[in-house]
Amino acid sequence: MTLVEYANLILGFLTVLGQIIIILSVVYFFFFKNKLQPVKDFISKHGVLFAFIVALTATLGSLFYSEIAGYQPCVLCWYQRIFMYPEVILLGTALWKKDKSIMNYSITLSIIGALIAFYHYLIQIGVVEGVACGVAGYTVSCAKIFVLVFGYIGLPLMALTAFLLIITSLLFAKFTRSNNFAEQN
Repeated sequence: MTLVEYANLILGFLTVLGQIIIILSVVYFFFFKNKLQPVKDFISKHGVLFAFIVALTATLGSLFYSEIAGYQPCVLCWYQRIFMYPEVILLGTALWKKDKSIMNYSITLSIIGALIAFYHYLIQIGVVEGVACGVAGYTVSCAKIFVLVFGYIGLPLMALTAFLLIITSLLFAKFTRSNNFAEQN
C-alpha cells in the first residue's frame, strides 16, 4: 500500500466513525436528552477539544492531499478550506485561553462550510449539476473524484462530516453546561 492509500483508509475510517458519532448524537438528543448524565458531562466538558481535534485532522488531511498526494483543489475545495482552516486557530485559542465564547463563531463557520461541502458532494455523486469549476483554467473540475473510500466517501463527504462533528461537539458543549471553563474543572 502507498502512503496515499493508507491516508485514504485512515481518513475513511475516521469519517465513518464521525458519521456514527453524529448519528448517535442525534439519537441521544431526541431520545435520551435527560438521561446518561455522565456521557453528557464528558462530551460537554471536552466538546471544544473534540472540535479542535477534528478541525486539526481535517486541515492536515487537506494539506496532505494537496501538498503530498499532489491533488489540485477545485474551487469548492478552496471555499471549504476557507471555512475549516480558521477553526484550528479559533478552537486552539479557545482551549488555550479556556474561553468558550468563541463557539458561536466556530459554529457559524462550520455551518457555512458544511453547506458548501454538501453541495460539493451532491455534484460529485451526480445528484446536481454544478458550475464547471474548471472553467477558469487554473483549477480542476469540482466533479472530479480523487478519493473514494468504501464506495461513498470522497473528499467533500470527509469535509462535511468534519464540519458536522465540529457543530455537534460545540452544540453539546454550549447547551449542556455553562460556557465557563472554570466551572467545569
